[in-house]
Amino acid sequence: MAKLTFLGAAGTVTGSRHMLDIDNTRMLVDCGLFQGRKEDRLRNWEPFPVPADSIERVFLTHAHIDHTGWLPRLVKEGYSGPVLCTKTTHDLCHIMLKDSAHLQEEDAKWANKRGFSKHKPALPLYTLEDAERALELFEPLYYGQEYYDALPHYRVKFKDAGHILGSSFIEFKKEDGPNTRKILFSGDFGRPRQPVLRTPTQVFNVDYLVLESTYGDRLHENEDTDAELVRVINEGYRRGGVVIVPAFAVGRTQTLLYKIREYEERRLIPDMHVYIDSPMAINTVDVFKNHFADMDLYARVEYINGKQLFRPKNLHICRSRDESIAINNVKSGAIIISSSGMLEGGRILHHLVERLADSRNTVLFTGYQAVGTRGRKIQEGGESVKIHGREVPIHAHIESVHGTSGHGDYNEILAWLMGFNKAPERIFIVHGDDDASESMAAKIRDKFGWDVVVPKLFDSYELDF
Repeated sequence: MAKLTFLGAAGTVTGSRHMLDIDNTRMLVDCGLFQGRKEDRLRNWEPFPVPADSIERVFLTHAHIDHTGWLPRLVKEGYSGPVLCTKTTHDLCHIMLKDSAHLQEEDAKWANKRGFSKHKPALPLYTLEDAERALELFEPLYYGQEYYDALPHYRVKFKDAGHILGSSFIEFKKEDGPNTRKILFSGDFGRPRQPVLRTPTQVFNVDYLVLESTYGDRLHENEDTDAELVRVINEGYRRGGVVIVPAFAVGRTQTLLYKIREYEERRLIPDMHVYIDSPMAINTVDVFKNHFADMDLYARVEYINGKQLFRPKNLHICRSRDESIAINNVKSGAIIISSSGMLEGGRILHHLVERLADSRNTVLFTGYQAVGTRGRKIQEGGESVKIHGREVPIHAHIESVHGTSGHGDYNEILAWLMGFNKAPERIFIVHGDDDASESMAAKIRDKFGWDVVVPKLFDSYELDF
């Protein structure tokens, strides 16, 4: 028997943490930061629900911070076992966890300097030293490589999820002679026909499925994504302002660079200066270049033919703080791409303070904005937004293009489920706002008649495994 407990990503799209107890061995799938609503963010400061040293192994589906960003804190609380993931996820986490620690430290310093924290002094959730200690525990694996060290008669395998480079479904398989049992954790489910990425792997013989539902209540609009991006960029250029794009440093930024380069080559947009103002995104491009084996065939062919896939014509790399501040002098004819994607921190906030009040400027959202985030408030038409302790008026044009999302919508997930060769005994719907998760569950019941539950935070389930 096994027990599955949901310690995060239940009733919210962030804080992915799923605890799996099998034969007195405790394992954790993902160890993410909570983001968005204040009540969720405050959970990051709570002690882990079980002693950290009672966990024997951590498995990571992919590198995004809502799946990995609490790992340094777990190590700070006493975790010392291995961290298993794909090799690309390992390399991305070297960037992301250090960057996250840096942001934690910088935000604490900024709060102390400006005096807008209730805590005296404000402290970081974890430090760079904590992140480096966590990174020493990583043991990366290849896609498809079988890992048998967790338990006798059990093996674990990573399969491409198509969400970001290195993202994976994690499959736990019990091998007992001719009888096998499988638990699959989807992590974040990708999409077909995304630039650079492969289509999510079709899986079979799944007995229990933990499935995300970020877009469980909506479809990606049947918009021509390229046409919409080109329109927004061209209209922003004609208004004489700057296009500001909050983008996740890992995945979304590289997709945007790839597309902007293509639009330039096809002469769909004018020559514009493109500023990448995220040290993490800059370093991530280098990781992508070192992992072409994980890319789709078309991207590899372009690379063989000499294309610099992620380099528009007038690309400016802003590594230092001074280079970031200097962008303030650019008033028109530019695209600024900076993180974080949901405006929860980072350099993008300084650009918004500088640009939001000017109606010539454009803020372009290309990804999901969770409930309670600054991004959601701006996207939904708020008149102002609070940044660094003060209200900033919003007069810039606000645009959203959803076709670049790395999450599959409910039709894409249903189409993937149609490929199953048997009905899972139970599906657990996670990683979505309440409405999205309930909607995804209802659609699976209606379409297939399968047993589906939407767990609440801290719910546990006994599994025949």
